[in-house]
Order: sequence, then structure tokens, then C-alpha cells
Amino acid sequence: MDRFVSVIIPVFNDAERLKICLAALEKQTYPQDCYETIAVDNGSDESLENIVKQFPQAKLAYCGEPGSYTARNHGVSLARGEILAFTDSDCIPAPDWLMTGVKRLVTTVNCGLVAGKIEIFFQISDRPKAIELYDSVTFFNQKQYIEEQKYGATANIFTYKSVLDRVGLFNSQLKSGGDREWGQRVFAQGYSLVYADETLVAHPARYSFGQMYRKIARVRGVGYEQARATQPLLVYLLTTLSHLKPPLRSTIAILNQLSQEDRLKNTLQATQVISIIFAMHYLGFFAQTYRDR
Repeated sequence: MDRFVSVIIPVFNDAERLKICLAALEKQTYPQDCYETIAVDNGSDESLENIVKQFPQAKLAYCGEPGSYTARNHGVSLARGEILAFTDSDCIPAPDWLMTGVKRLVTTVNCGLVAGKIEIFFQISDRPKAIELYDSVTFFNQKQYIEEQKYGATANIFTYKSVLDRVGLFNSQLKSGGDREWGQRVFAQGYSLVYADETLVAHPARYSFGQMYRKIARVRGVGYEQARATQPLLVYLLTTLSHLKPPLRSTIAILNQLSQEDRLKNTLQATQVISIIFAMHYLGFFAQTYRDR
């Protein structure tokens, strides 16, 4: 007997991409009477009602308090499913996303979290911008997240509602990194965390300098806040100042990966990627007090 699944999607001013996401969720190979989709409007300026009502599997909820983790928690409170699946409004789940994610969850002993693959795609598939190439190897490495940091990005994770009942909801005070903090709590409670390469969502690469800066600043800001709160002042200052060193190691790693994947086409493109790596490294350092929703 198939388990009932609730898919939870936080949305903020992303109507057009939400429509694409919901269309993909309507075409799942999982039995349609065994899942629901909850789109949680997190205070959008645009109305989402006309979009959501086009899709029989979907329903719209509202969460006026800013923050994607707050919106996810609200979705959890409304969910009817024994299993919860999380994705984002800019993601496009594969047709067998629910089928493969649920299968991996229920066949893994003591499983608390399944993190599926997040495949990055470009605006023009054969002509990616340098910023897109940088994004494609910098974020959303779910396998690495699971194996090294013990969490999965909420763009593609599966869990049981009972796990949330035991370890608690997402930390609604966090604007970034709430998936890491929650996943590490799951791991600390003794649950198994697994990566599922076959459980796929597609995610667009960030294609503008502004988009990438906001992401970097948000992530770095949370990291600096946590360090400031937990480290002795001298250790914090020395650690912070160490980030002023040129990012030579990460630059080499990123260029090597792009070369191995045959994505770097010429010296000019490689130079552009290097410029972005350095720019984001230092801009992220000076944006540690950045705040965003």
C-alpha cells in the first residue's frame, strides 16, 4: 500500500516558476490519490490563487511571517501525509521524483532524511554564463552535504512527519542554513541520512551577479553570526581575518571540476570564473551583516 505524501513548497514572488513546478508535480508516476501539494505563500506581492487552482493536486496556504523555514513549518502543520517531501518553487521535479524518494525512504532502515539530486541547468544550455558555471559547482552538492555535513538542502528532501515530531521543526529564526541545522539535529538523534541520486529535481543556475551576491551574503551572514555567538572573541577575530586570504584552494578546485566536466570552453571563460570566485569571496566577507528574507 502506497504511503500518503505531502509535498511542501514555500513561495515568495515566484508565480511563473511555481506554475512550472506544480505542472511537474501533477505528472508524477506516484498514485494521485496518495499525495497532496501544499504551496505556502510567504507574503508574495502577487496573487498565487489563479495559478494554484489550475492543479487538482495542489492547495494554497498563507504564512505572513517572513522566512522560508517559517513557511515550511506552516506547511508541515497542514500536511496530511505520513511522509513529507520538500522542494522549492523554482525546482522542476522529475516524473518519478515522488516514487523514487518514497522508495528510498521506506527501504532504508531507521531513515530520517533522504536528500535527492539537484541538477543545475542553464538559461542557454550550451552557452552558460560564467556566473552560472560558478553556481553549478558551488551549491547544491547533496551527496557531499549528506556525507560530510549531515544534512540535505530543502530543494529536494524526504522525511517522515514522525521525525519532525521527534526532533522539532525548522528553526524559523534562520534566514539561511535552516536545512543544515535541522538535518544535523536529525543525525544527532541517531537517524540514517542517505543520498538518492535517482531522486531528481532540476534547479536553474543563478545567472546574475546580484542573485549570486544575495545568496553568498545570506549564507556568510549566518555563518558569521553563529561564529560570533559560539567562539571566544580572539578566536572569532582570527578566524574572520583568515578569510581575507585569497581563495586559491577553492579557485583551483572549481576550475578543476569545470575542466573535468568539459564546461570551460576557453581562457576568457576561465578568467571570468576566476574573477567571480574572488569577487564573491571578498564581497561575502564584507557583507556579514547582510539581512534578507
